[in-house]
Amino acid sequence: MTDLFENSGKNRGKSYSAKDIEVLEGLEPVRRRPAMYIGGTGEDGLHHLAAEVIDNAMDEVLAGAATRIEVEFHGDGSLTVRDNGRGIPVDPHPKFKNKSALEVILTTLHSGGKFTNKAYETSGGLHGVGVSVVNALSDWLTVEVARDKKLWHQRYARGKPQGKLTSKPMTNRRGSALTFHPDPDIFGADLVMKPARLYRLARSKAYLFRGVEIRWKCDPAMIGKTDVPTEAVFHFPGGLVDALAEEIGDRETVTPTPFIGQAAFNGSGRVEWAVTWPADGQTFVSTYCNTVPTPQGGTHESGMRSALARSLKAYGAMVKRRGAAQFTTEDISGDAALIVSLFMSEPQFQGQTKEKLVSVEAAKLVENAVKDHFDHWLTGNAEAANELLDYVSERADERQRRRQEKDVSRQSAKRKLRLPGKLSDCSAGQADGTEIFLVEGDSAGGSAKQARDRRLQAVLPLRGKILNVASAGVGKIQENQEIANIVQALGCGIGEKYNEAGLRYDRVIIMTDADVDGAHIAALLMTFFFRAMPKLIYDGHLYLAQPPLYRLSQGGTVFYARDDAHREELQKTEFAGRGKLEISRFKGLGEMPSAQLRETTMDPAKRTLLRVVVAENERRGTDKFVESLMGRKPENRLAFIQEHAADAADLDI
Repeated sequence: MTDLFENSGKNRGKSYSAKDIEVLEGLEPVRRRPAMYIGGTGEDGLHHLAAEVIDNAMDEVLAGAATRIEVEFHGDGSLTVRDNGRGIPVDPHPKFKNKSALEVILTTLHSGGKFTNKAYETSGGLHGVGVSVVNALSDWLTVEVARDKKLWHQRYARGKPQGKLTSKPMTNRRGSALTFHPDPDIFGADLVMKPARLYRLARSKAYLFRGVEIRWKCDPAMIGKTDVPTEAVFHFPGGLVDALAEEIGDRETVTPTPFIGQAAFNGSGRVEWAVTWPADGQTFVSTYCNTVPTPQGGTHESGMRSALARSLKAYGAMVKRRGAAQFTTEDISGDAALIVSLFMSEPQFQGQTKEKLVSVEAAKLVENAVKDHFDHWLTGNAEAANELLDYVSERADERQRRRQEKDVSRQSAKRKLRLPGKLSDCSAGQADGTEIFLVEGDSAGGSAKQARDRRLQAVLPLRGKILNVASAGVGKIQENQEIANIVQALGCGIGEKYNEAGLRYDRVIIMTDADVDGAHIAALLMTFFFRAMPKLIYDGHLYLAQPPLYRLSQGGTVFYARDDAHREELQKTEFAGRGKLEISRFKGLGEMPSAQLRETTMDPAKRTLLRVVVAENERRGTDKFVESLMGRKPENRLAFIQEHAADAADLDI
């Protein structure tokens, strides 16, 4: 309150009356406060001028009056936009008898032909301020109009006409051509429009209306070292399909074909779309309304995402896909490459720069139109639909896992880490040189504990076959006690929270029986590590123990065989021509005396270990291989077995 009274006292001697009220006329408000009309006087605001002029030309295309637009960037930093449309009206305006309609449009805010749908059913310019703002913020502007067999011309400077509208006979042209040079007093002398940005803007307009041809031309002096061509012609018969194909390139996508289409609304307006799901997760979203870019999205984007979510969840329920009911919109479309182009009458944007569509009715119009088409696309492309369901299921699982990890970390932030009760830890205080053996069952665990070096070797018995993480949901993985024990014992976290610095052991060794069941358990464990802790493998910490399957003895000579082939080899070499040979087959690690287990499998000086390795250039292929053999689809495993059945011999069954 003290500051208020002090400031009031300072102004007490100043008069304030009707003569202090300033009325800004014509385009003066634009020059005084340009940010109100173009968002700022930086690079974005400068290029907004170009967008306004090109949008006006596109409105002629949308009205069916033009088929061609020319965009030419000159060496002095000016830009020309021509169209072959109807041409801006040049006859006297009924309200301003001494001015042509052209002059009214260029010098008066809120003037134009787009406030009703008499001249334009759908258009990007709605407020009647676009081209007049361009005129106000240009140090010079010229306009040519070809209509009524005449070529009309007028020049402006900072929003004011520099002479009257003139004309001369002309019979072989029609349309409008506007050239403007941004005012350096507004934007600064060093700020010039960028050829690459203008080039992309012109090209994007051609994608949005498949019938239009846009010709690009640029003075070579303005291009410099960029890869922008001096001349180009944009014409894309496929429309948004071509835009999506160029953006995706040769990248792999989740579904073999994109979801594309268009639909008209009851009454005026329509929506077009092109959607795919890049396998690498590098995505983008481009939304437009009446060919005007809406970088902040809006109601048309919301309607599109809602349609995809509702439709895929319904399809998932129909095919009885577990967990589909819990899919969220973010699971389904969060990693989608998505282009939406809406055409509607009288759209409402957020601000003059039109960066966001806020028309409430747009959301429902788009949602209803797209959902019906997506329903048909899913049911008509069962293979693609199932691939998409698999992809979204993984995203949903990952989302639930992150939420669970967040909840657990929040609940246990102040708790000390507790090691699993079954873990027999080693006594070394540092990870260097230490090992943890993941063994199959309590019986094998007991033998391993007696055979180990207590200082450097830890043992964690696992009960039976652990969960197949490649085919299980996040909920089951989080609830699985054996997996929880492994994660607790290693101490390095999983997924995105994996931290090698927290790894408590130098080597993680999978030690299972030398039979089919043991091999299956080892495969399940390797799948877990590859999916949950891939960096543990990449950094060389995961190993497979090689316990023997047979013991061969003759007198005082003893050898151990890994498998049948090794046993036969030993019989032919080490025991050839000798007396009676005793061969015993180990039923499992739990039946092996601890001394023999130490000698054959756990003693670093005598044992053999296999390091699990995934080459960097093979990681993607390995992921597909694991998904094929261990994933949710049994038909993939069947196909693999049928393909390789002839290679199998001496099966242990």
